[in-house]
Amino acid sequence: MATPKRKVSHARTSQRKAHWLGALSAPETMACPHCGEVTLVHHACPSCGYYRNRQVVKVKTDEAAG
Repeated sequence: MATPKRKVSHARTSQRKAHWLGALSAPETMACPHCGEVTLVHHACPSCGYYRNRQVVKVKTDEAAG
């Protein structure tokens, strides 16, 4: 199996990683149409439990937990 002849410098490593590290971005978010809370796209809202205008998850409220 081939092995490297020389050490790869930090500058060369950083230049190589910059191509894919620069392309990374934060996950897409949107406002929930039901309650207005910021949620991840294609996920049920953690505060109200709605997804695509239907309640798909029952969410515990502070009054019910008390």
